Amino acid sequence: MLYHAYELQRSWLNSASAFASIGVEMLNHPAHPLNNFGPMGYLNIGPMAASALEVFAHATASYGKPAWNIEAIDVGGHSDPVVEATVVNRPFGDLKEFYRENLPEDAPRLLVVAPMSGHYATLLRGTVERMLENYRVFVTDWSDAKTVPLHEGTFDLDDYMDYIVGFLEHIGPGANVMAVCQPSVPVFAATAIMNRDGHPCTPKTLTMMGGPIDTRRSPTSVNDLAMERPIEWFRHNVIATVPMQYRGAGRQVYPGFMQLAGFMSMNLGNHMMSHYEMFKHLTVGDDESAQATKDFYDEYRSVCDMTAEFYLQTVQEVFQDHALPNGTFLHRGKRIDLGDITETALLAIEGERDDISGLGQTKAALELTPRLADDKKRYYMAEGAGHYGIFNGSKWRDRIAPVVEEFIAKHG
Repeated sequence: MLYHAYELQRSWLNSASAFASIGVEMLNHPAHPLNNFGPMGYLNIGPMAASALEVFAHATASYGKPAWNIEAIDVGGHSDPVVEATVVNRPFGDLKEFYRENLPEDAPRLLVVAPMSGHYATLLRGTVERMLENYRVFVTDWSDAKTVPLHEGTFDLDDYMDYIVGFLEHIGPGANVMAVCQPSVPVFAATAIMNRDGHPCTPKTLTMMGGPIDTRRSPTSVNDLAMERPIEWFRHNVIATVPMQYRGAGRQVYPGFMQLAGFMSMNLGNHMMSHYEMFKHLTVGDDESAQATKDFYDEYRSVCDMTAEFYLQTVQEVFQDHALPNGTFLHRGKRIDLGDITETALLAIEGERDDISGLGQTKAALELTPRLADDKKRYYMAEGAGHYGIFNGSKWRDRIAPVVEEFIAKHG
């Protein structure tokens, strides 16, 4: 019933959004009487009403999977075309490759592992664009679970780790890996497996950014929520069945709209103020500033579903049992020993103001690898950066990305 109720609400809001958009066009027409009203001849009533409707239309519209739209990047004052290709196609996630045309043939390769946490991999567009300056970039492009037919089977943390190993095998020996947020845990574990097995495609470096390696350190509201209720509560209250109109009909999922509602409620005041600022920009004709807000929310509101087994296993293993730091994390029934990491250099990056992965949660990875030489470990705390600031925006481009590049150059 949860999913059906959401679809009904979405249908209503889509209609309201469409009517609001029509209203915007009508009110912005120069011949509309409200644009020439009052003793001064122009009280701006039409544009003001149009601005309010435009904010409403944007806030209530439905958003599908965004395109990457990385056509070119500026390098040294020149615009280099970017090539995008899907190089591995699998039911629950593809491997994308990006490279600029004038990149040297021997440029290092970087696998960027996007979160499977309700948003599409395109949330990392800014991350990819910055790293394209000097790297051949591969990205995990995870599927929306509601689009994956039931006959494709299940997808859990074990499968996630297998996908990472398989993607690294495609890229080949000598690659570097960057895990952003949630994937830090399974990628860290997969790295331990590959080190243990002496796998030829073991990554040279692993950068973990805002990852919940040990959520007992500086717990946030996200961590508290996961700890407050038993796993059965999550199973019975947030898991839904995909409706018949989707290819994954009948699949049990954690809906993306639930995740979005949670994130929005965490900072509701900030989101309301952002929309009020957008309204003010529109009323004074500052379309550029208004568009910047729209672009952010176009991406932020584009959400996808996770398989129920992946979501529930993550809640239990990562946030409730702390299996990885406790040494009880398993892959296909075999315990993962982080002490097996002896070759892959580790960089842990945290944001000073991260309200999703608190300070110390990612840094814990450096303490959980006792057999890795100290000169292969580095910690960086980005001052003033929140969770999204460590992989997007000016702090990422100007301060954090150079740290990653320096680390890879030294150990890659």
